[in-house]
Amino acid sequence: MKKHYIKDLLQIAFPIIIGNIGFILIGAGDVLIAGRHSTQTLAAISIATAITNCIQIFGIGLLVAVSPLLSNYRGEKKSPEKYFFPTLRFAAVLGVVVMSVILALIPLIDKLNYEHNLAVMVKQYMFVTAFATFGGYLHAATKEFLQAFEIVIFPNIVTIFAVFLNLFLNVVLVFGFGFIPSLGIIGLAIASFVVRYFMGIVLLIYCFKIMKFENCKDFGYYKQLIKIGLPISLAIVTEFVAFNIIAVLMGRVAGVYAAAQNLIQTMTTFSFMIPLAISNAIAVKVGYANGAKDYEDLKNYSQKGTLVCIGFMVFSSVIFALFPKFLVGLFTNDTELITICVPVIYLLAGFQVFDGLQVALSGICKGIKSTKIVLIANFTAYWLLSIPLGCILAFKFNMELMGFWISLIVAAIILCSIMLYMLKRYFKKLQTESV
Repeated sequence: MKKHYIKDLLQIAFPIIIGNIGFILIGAGDVLIAGRHSTQTLAAISIATAITNCIQIFGIGLLVAVSPLLSNYRGEKKSPEKYFFPTLRFAAVLGVVVMSVILALIPLIDKLNYEHNLAVMVKQYMFVTAFATFGGYLHAATKEFLQAFEIVIFPNIVTIFAVFLNLFLNVVLVFGFGFIPSLGIIGLAIASFVVRYFMGIVLLIYCFKIMKFENCKDFGYYKQLIKIGLPISLAIVTEFVAFNIIAVLMGRVAGVYAAAQNLIQTMTTFSFMIPLAISNAIAVKVGYANGAKDYEDLKNYSQKGTLVCIGFMVFSSVIFALFPKFLVGLFTNDTELITICVPVIYLLAGFQVFDGLQVALSGICKGIKSTKIVLIANFTAYWLLSIPLGCILAFKFNMELMGFWISLIVAAIILCSIMLYMLKRYFKKLQTESV
């Protein structure tokens, strides 16, 4: 029977797409409410999230290894259910470590020479969101566990509900309502705290309702998670820091540049959520095929998934190029912000296609458990090239935010080239071995 590879991928990806859009809408809701409160509030959360997200994403990257690893176990006809409690323990330890790191970094904010009021707001937001770390990791761990079994609808319904919960809490806590006073940026942080724990606890209850678990003490599982997840985590951190350090560096020039970078990142992340969902589906399907040693399915899911990712990002590029001012205007009516953002959106349009290609290739690498490829490519493209080049263009040639985005486009091209070369070698070797 002929398999419909794109249909299989989209059946998994579509609910994840909805959930990913919901997830980014949570962040967009924060940006929207912060922007309506004041440009200073928007600048503060832009800097604070740039710092905390770069730290928290390390643990998320390790937890991303759960679904491809357990998908491989399913393909090998093992019993992946027994790894539920080890997954939770892994998430708990990560949560404590990462929370401690964020709290330890808060006093260093004063060393970055921000305006006094801006620095105070950044520290307030970081303090509250540090304690939200475990809630976020509980949600990530349970979602990845369910995704390994191709259970994707309910987790992403929860995310959609969380969008509305987050928006409601933001409005009430930031601006005040009835007996609740206006809390400003602290209100944004409390809303994020509540929403993260809500999503994690709901998925935890759901897992217990649909499955029966045994307590497993397989330390080899932790080793595998670290072996697969650490390169993924470091690669994500490498890319994430490359984007978020722009807000930190430009924020030292003026808070409005940090706000501009946050707005642009929010928009690009929104479009990125769709190929990211397809990449997750690629990782699950390729992981299962890899475990089952079905190399025909492995090849087809890889190729078809990559084409779908690129196709969507071409469409996204056209939208960004045609309506830049309208898109920025959805988030702010600050004329200075709009003036800074619109020219960068044109560069973002070109960046989209390569971003879609690299996330598809990353999904293939996760599925075949060759995640070192992703780390090597990301480190080379972003840290050896993008950040140094961006600083030169932004500060030496006075191109400011435009300079950093030119460097990101160059990095994306290099990144895709490295991954394509390495995967081509892998598939050639696979073809030789299967003959």
